[in-house]
Amino acid sequence: MALIKAGVQAPDFKLDDTQEHSVRLSDFREKKVLLSWHPLAWTGVCLDQMRSP
Repeated sequence: MALIKAGVQAPDFKLDDTQEHSVRLSDFREKKVLLSWHPLAWTGVCLDQMRSP
């Protein structure tokens, strides 16, 4: 798997959100986007990790 360097445009992709709606990266063109992948384990630990700077 190749890493994407900061500032480089990410390739478009499509994923299902937690309500099983399809979302494409291109849906957010011209907006700032933070991509974050982690298991669907909504615990206090996950919440704290997302708040970390």
